[in-house]
Amino acid sequence: MTTTRPRGWLRTDRSLRRFDDVRDLLPDIDNPSPIVRLTRVLSDLDLGLFLKLEWMNPFGSLKDRTAAYLIDGLRDRGELDGKELIEASSGNTAIALAALASLAGTRLTTTIPDGVPEEKKIILRMLGAEVWETPDDLCPADNPKDGAIALARALAASEGGLRFAATEQYENQDNVRAHYQTTGPEIWRQTEGEVRWFVAAYGTTGTIVGAGRFLKDMNPSITVVGVEPEPGHRLPGMKSFKEARVPGIHDPDVIDQTIVVSDESAYRVTKDIWRREALMVGPSTGAVVHAVSEMGAAPGDVIVAMSADSGVKYTSYFEDILGEEGKPQI
Repeated sequence: MTTTRPRGWLRTDRSLRRFDDVRDLLPDIDNPSPIVRLTRVLSDLDLGLFLKLEWMNPFGSLKDRTAAYLIDGLRDRGELDGKELIEASSGNTAIALAALASLAGTRLTTTIPDGVPEEKKIILRMLGAEVWETPDDLCPADNPKDGAIALARALAASEGGLRFAATEQYENQDNVRAHYQTTGPEIWRQTEGEVRWFVAAYGTTGTIVGAGRFLKDMNPSITVVGVEPEPGHRLPGMKSFKEARVPGIHDPDVIDQTIVVSDESAYRVTKDIWRREALMVGPSTGAVVHAVSEMGAAPGDVIVAMSADSGVKYTSYFEDILGEEGKPQI
């Protein structure tokens, strides 16, 4: 005799890696993104260098955390009901917002610089997002009325403000809170309190401010290092504050040191990580690992560097970097 069981009787059980909803895979202190030691790249420095692999989050980047907190904040303040989301993004926040919006029964409109890799734009459209491209940076310092942020704000104000709920990741403290409450505590627990350096690329600065602040609250001697690209760079998601406006959520008091990294160095180290560590990281990871080689850590120091996303979304960029390398020579 067959017993009839109710639909969904096998509920979420993290110990079995069984989940009811993809949102159950979002990282937190009890479900952290992994940290993996680099044993070949920079091995001559004898460091305890770990990458925090944020591309193992369900939507593929550290922005999964931010997106979840941005949406929860809108909902808690009663600003989401019946509205679509709008956000200016270089891709990763928009991807996570688009995925979470679909699960919440709404959709995302995103404004995005046209220089963002085509792979990200296609992913966004696959998730049902409406994608508006702009010819400029997210918010160029020389003319802040141009760029994706300005367009997103103009769209948010259209139709009497009734259509869109703006997530405003560059100004919204929920971005910082996401990393203060998840990324920082995860790192502290995963390193058993031994972390002495925290390294992250400059973007919205939510990650470095939030996680860095938490880590300094736990141990004020921890050194927080920000990694900045050169002006005119081709490192999506990273910000040069010489050519882009500093985000409203940025807190320079959290940051002890800033290291500027060239595209050449970032892509060289990215390729090295792929080939020597078998970690398929994005170019910002190459930038932060190169910065580690310049920041003055002592042998044996435990360092956690953020690996923001994977390289899968940058294959068109990598094709340019590789050129003819690896192709059959006839």
